[in-house]
Amino acid sequence: MPEPILTVAGVSKTYKDGPTALKTVDLSVNRGEIVALLGPNGAGKTTLISIICGIVTPSSGSVTVAGHDVVRDYKAARRAIGLVPQELATDQFESVLATVTFSRRLFGRSGHSDYIEQVLRDLSLWEKRHAKIKDLSGGMKRRVLIAKALAHEPEILFLDEPTAGVDVALRRDMWKLVHRLREQGATIILTTHYIEEAEEMADRVGVISRGELLLVEEKDALMAKLGKRQMDLTLVEPLAAVPAALARWSPTLEHDGRTLRYVFDAKAESTGIPELLAAVAEQHIAFKDLETRKSSLEDIFVDLVGQRA
Repeated sequence: MPEPILTVAGVSKTYKDGPTALKTVDLSVNRGEIVALLGPNGAGKTTLISIICGIVTPSSGSVTVAGHDVVRDYKAARRAIGLVPQELATDQFESVLATVTFSRRLFGRSGHSDYIEQVLRDLSLWEKRHAKIKDLSGGMKRRVLIAKALAHEPEILFLDEPTAGVDVALRRDMWKLVHRLREQGATIILTTHYIEEAEEMADRVGVISRGELLLVEEKDALMAKLGKRQMDLTLVEPLAAVPAALARWSPTLEHDGRTLRYVFDAKAESTGIPELLAAVAEQHIAFKDLETRKSSLEDIFVDLVGQRA
């Protein structure tokens, strides 16, 4: 059986005289997994991470990290956690090396130069080790935050919107780093509102909306269970409206009437495609191309959140 490194049981958060930021959440994460918590801004992702990391006190429930309760055994639990926050909060006048070494010593670790050097090299920061934080680019500062989080050799790494505000090239570098960390045995939980980030990196995906964890599924299983397929007919002549004779299939017109789109369940006994194509022919609607594709994680996410709106 896989070994859970994180257990969240019945956790919620309601602020005094304020809104419910997080409804009752249950979550279990196994050692070595990458789990992406996907949701729009304000969905409750950061609140959940903050509770797990002991920064915010839950209104109900309990959290166990590496066998330690985050409230009763805070120090041991926190030692097992590396947190990369959204905000770039560092001493701007310290050097990269000093900042990362200080973070390591905060957790009672010796100033292990070989380990710190490896972390900085992995993050392409070694050549910048003597540079002051204030002189770094935004992307380099983001790398420093990750180095600080890794400095004390945590068992589980939390990345809160790790690539927010960074360019596409740096985002892809971050993805490579996360995969490399997992290969070295780290467990990683990231929050993101970038669909492609969850699709690229995660083993499992959790969807959060309005403080509620709607589901947590293996990425491939989620897409197989909820994903639809889509057939696009590229028309020879554009249509102003969907003919009444095609209404039973509920197709839509896209691209200024030049594409007739039909969404269907590929696992259904009947997809309806042969009948639809026959009806299209009967209506003398000519098309020059036919293309089908699977739904993306983005399509699934929009559907899920839309159902709860």
